[in-house]
Amino acid sequence: AGNGICKCRVCECFPNFTGSACDCSLDTSPCVASNGQVCNGRGTCECGTCNCTDPKFQGPTCEMCQTCLGVCAEHKDCVQCRAFEKGEKKERCSQECMHFNMTRVESRDKLPQPGQPDPLSHCKEKDVDDCWFYFTYSVNSNGEANVHVVE
Repeated sequence: AGNGICKCRVCECFPNFTGSACDCSLDTSPCVASNGQVCNGRGTCECGTCNCTDPKFQGPTCEMCQTCLGVCAEHKDCVQCRAFEKGEKKERCSQECMHFNMTRVESRDKLPQPGQPDPLSHCKEKDVDDCWFYFTYSVNSNGEANVHVVE
């Protein structure tokens, strides 16, 4: 494959290449997702290409998910039960919804604003009583999820 030399009908690969034809790159940089993880933590890097182990995810770095809910919809039920003690997960809240730190704020203008170092999603969702509630969802560099919800 141009990545080694042939000796006695056997390929001897240059550094960072392997395989019977030296066609497998050991360089993992093409597999690094935007979050810095190899294959977004959802696959393995084989020959410089991600092999996604989670079937929902696809793409060159396992970041695309056509069937996934957005961040807001995904966390809506847990925010609702933690903040207001109601909603679909009310009975299972302490088992299923303790994966984020929660901070209550008085009003929407007290929510974290764009420009902070962590990726931030602003959310507006309807609760079980058909009322709007507002929250932000962010993940810091330590992988901790933080939710700020308007009382």
